[in-house]
Amino acid sequence: MYLLIMVLDDVAHREQVLTAWIEAGVKGVTVLESTGIQRVLERTEAQPMFMGFGQLFGAGRVGHNTLFAVIDSLDIAEAAVNATEAIVGDLSGPHTGIVFAVPVIKQWGIPEPYAREGRQPESEQD
Repeated sequence: MYLLIMVLDDVAHREQVLTAWIEAGVKGVTVLESTGIQRVLERTEAQPMFMGFGQLFGAGRVGHNTLFAVIDSLDIAEAAVNATEAIVGDLSGPHTGIVFAVPVIKQWGIPEPYAREGRQPESEQD
């Protein structure tokens, strides 16, 4: 198992990327609002009189979305990355995002049929 993580630069692409990930075999995704240090440091201070309006209408948001998904194989990660690049462009370009996968050593809370789907029972693995 792996944890697939993406920091999506342009949140306007979020729904398309999520749909593409599901079509690539990702079973579930957690989405968090996030902001990188560069954007935090570049923010200009809002006028106190208008601060509430920015929050009310969402104009004060400056950030990304971070997507987390537990996946069964790196093949699914590759498919998700290819699908993502079809939407946002080459990830090596600016203002697209980053994606990486890390091994999951142990998991708790993922239902057994979901965690084992597509995998051989442990007694049959090498």
